[in-house]
Amino acid sequence: MARIAVRLQPRASSNEVTGERDGVIAIRVTAPPVDGKANTALIGFVAKRLKVAKSRIAITRGETGRDKLLEIEGLTESEVRAKLLRPD
Repeated sequence: MARIAVRLQPRASSNEVTGERDGVIAIRVTAPPVDGKANTALIGFVAKRLKVAKSRIAITRGETGRDKLLEIEGLTESEVRAKLLRPD
């Protein structure tokens, strides 16, 4: 199981990974931070990018903040980082 630190920016113009800083992956989503919509968009975006089911991704820390800790079942941390940070 991989654990990845993420810095989320809601209400962006597009869903994208913007890079990595100090081991934290920066991700932008178009959804607003209301009623968990940004968290749902984050999980959907990461699942699509990693090609795993949304049910295999959980936010274990930071549900209401920008800094989050994601747990992804079935992949290693290095696999997750490689897939998220690769250019499209």
